[in-house]
Amino acid sequence: MTSLVTRTIPSPVSRTLPGPASAPPAPATAARSPREAGSSFTALTRQVAELGLMRRRYGYYWAKLVGAVVVLGAWVAGFVRLGDSWWQLANAAVLAVVLTQIAFLGHDAAHRQIFRSGRWNDGASLVLANLFVGISYGWWRSKHTRHHSGPNKEGVDPDIEIAAVAMTPAMATRRDTPVFRWLVAHQGWYFFPLLLLEGLSLHVEAVKRVAGRGKVERRALETTLLTLRLGGLLALVLAVLPPEKALVFVVVQIGVFGLYMGSAFAPNHIGMPLVSSRLKLDFLRRQVLMSRNISGGPLMSVFMGGLNYQVEHHLFPSVARPHLRTIAPLVRAHCAAEGVPYTQTTLWESYRSVVGYLNTVGLKGKDPFLCPLVAQRRAT
Repeated sequence: MTSLVTRTIPSPVSRTLPGPASAPPAPATAARSPREAGSSFTALTRQVAELGLMRRRYGYYWAKLVGAVVVLGAWVAGFVRLGDSWWQLANAAVLAVVLTQIAFLGHDAAHRQIFRSGRWNDGASLVLANLFVGISYGWWRSKHTRHHSGPNKEGVDPDIEIAAVAMTPAMATRRDTPVFRWLVAHQGWYFFPLLLLEGLSLHVEAVKRVAGRGKVERRALETTLLTLRLGGLLALVLAVLPPEKALVFVVVQIGVFGLYMGSAFAPNHIGMPLVSSRLKLDFLRRQVLMSRNISGGPLMSVFMGGLNYQVEHHLFPSVARPHLRTIAPLVRAHCAAEGVPYTQTTLWESYRSVVGYLNTVGLKGKDPFLCPLVAQRRAT
């Protein structure tokens, strides 16, 4: 009988962090009922709220929103002034980084982190995603909501159903040909180069959504904003650069954008446990065991748009990004008390885990690690 939990192959340098030194030793928690676990998490939520860590950070986010407009305006002015030059390729990379940072901001708004009003958050996400970044907010919201409801859960999480890469053992063995087996065995090495196409994929999915026959909320508005963004940037580039340079500019901009986006999102869950759709977990374990934090402090938070605190983000998705760093020690202590492994690595260690897992996902009998979910249930 196959296990309900499929464990990924972790990097040997990945680690789970206990709570602070003052935290009590982790008790045996295998016998805790869902009601007890839920009550415990409610206590943690109350503690976070009492510390004021659920309040809005309007100054922080207004500075970012206004800053995004100012930076984009300055970029356009610099682009036009530089004119016909191959140095514009550096400008393309700069634009890709700026747009990725704006995408992180749109992610925060979509999670209701910026404003109290859901309508304001939706409006901000729509403008940031469609008009600034060039992706469909409606398409992304549907996909991301399913991801948060069951991260790394087979049949639930769309992020492990990528056609170009085998994320699960079932996907890795769906075809039994020498070429396919070779590709799967080496997919970790070409995963990051493949991310150069992620930006193009996001733009294509956006166009497919608004142009398709399926039901689309605010189709006209999304179509208008996407047309202004995609057509407007192309028109600007062609107005300043000759066609051959314009083509290379667009390729570099989209490639760097996709690579940056993918490099920030990949460490969050790839290489963490995969869960069968039949396994029922309480909210704490469903979010913590499948997520990985990235160490590195404030600079890492800037680089990853706050996604380096992935565990805390999944537990408190509507909490403003600046508060996640303060919440992290509370979550670590709570996980230690509950006996729930809390994973944190460096960025490079996470990338090693990603590559190692993807290269071995199709192998059988090569992973001696027993998932803590299974271990806890065997202890009962």
